[in-house]
Amino acid sequence: MGPNHGSGIPGAVFNLTTTVIGAGIMALPATMKVLGVVLGIVLIVLMGILSEISVELLVRFSVLCKASSYGEVVQHAMGRPARILSEICIIVNNAGVLVVYLIIMGDVMSGSVHHLGVFDQLMGNGVWDQRKLVIFVVMVVFLAPLCSLDKIDSLSLTSAASVALAVLFVIVTFTVAFIKLVEGRIDAPRMAPDFSSKTAILDLLVVIPIMTNAYVCHFNLQPIYNELEQRSPQKMNRVGRYTTILCILVYSSTAISGYLLFGKDTESDVLTNFDKDLGIRFSSALNYIVRVGYILHLILVFPVIHFSLRQTVDALVFEGSPPLSESRKRSLGLTVVLLVLIYIGSTMIPSIWTAFKFTGATTAVSLGFIFPSLVALRLSHQGDLSYGEWILSWLMLVLAVTVSVVGVVGNIYSLESNS
Repeated sequence: MGPNHGSGIPGAVFNLTTTVIGAGIMALPATMKVLGVVLGIVLIVLMGILSEISVELLVRFSVLCKASSYGEVVQHAMGRPARILSEICIIVNNAGVLVVYLIIMGDVMSGSVHHLGVFDQLMGNGVWDQRKLVIFVVMVVFLAPLCSLDKIDSLSLTSAASVALAVLFVIVTFTVAFIKLVEGRIDAPRMAPDFSSKTAILDLLVVIPIMTNAYVCHFNLQPIYNELEQRSPQKMNRVGRYTTILCILVYSSTAISGYLLFGKDTESDVLTNFDKDLGIRFSSALNYIVRVGYILHLILVFPVIHFSLRQTVDALVFEGSPPLSESRKRSLGLTVVLLVLIYIGSTMIPSIWTAFKFTGATTAVSLGFIFPSLVALRLSHQGDLSYGEWILSWLMLVLAVTVSVVGVVGNIYSLESNS
């Protein structure tokens, strides 16, 4: 893996940050409502640090094995069946995330059962109420052209714009929350979790996986590393650290300001809270800015997640074929098929909370923590794993498996009790 001409550190940081800060950020104020402010912040920081450790371990062993994809490093450590399992996890995780993005775009622009859409508020009722049609137009006009690009480095400018839009969202929510706090119009937030009822404890079990889901970007490490200029593990670790710091800051600010602003009325997707009066001047203008800005953010994040989804499907289905970048026809064909399937999925899944809870407890935990720690433990003799790193890898593995089991059981139980 010698030097090459590719992206610099800022471009790589933007692409990795965009992979991390997707729609998950919108579920964080709701998790803060369940966890309380103190535990919420502690978990955001702790998950960020753990995720960064697993990223650095994965980069180290990928370079050692000369692996060019997530699946390859898993195969090197644990054999072909494990590789296939890891690639299925990436496909389920990324496809699930992209379906969620489309659901959010549809809900926010054309409205849902409980909330007015941007188009309804601007233009009243009309053809734009057709959620499926709105999503279809967004897909054809915006997403398809961006998703057809061949290199992830081509997306670094759109990634920078998407990070800027996420920061804009944070600034607006923080400012509104601060104004209302100064005016004494915000209820005191809950500082600790609620253990008073069975429902509250069940909520607690279900939101932990959403926290572990928040930093999963591991499937995009290799594509970003492969295109890094004069790449080295040390350089990639710097990219990872800058990304983690940026994400912890954005996540903490969003979770606190969103929860302060809406309190016990905080929705599972906080974006839908922005359809009513915020109680300050220019409220309706701010509502439009927040919602439209975040939809644009998701449109720009979509191709970055789609990139590794397409690479992984290609590696699984067309194993042994030339690289995807050398076959434009195969690349475009895969893009079209994937976009059609994701669109169909978005018309069938009812809520983003449902999708997040299950992918968070299964595929995201596996990709972010289970596979990286297993790779480190299996290849420890090759990569000079220190005693501290060995203990950390075991700790991550046990923690991830526990979160996964508890999350799945909690999800199934809450679905049953709801029905």
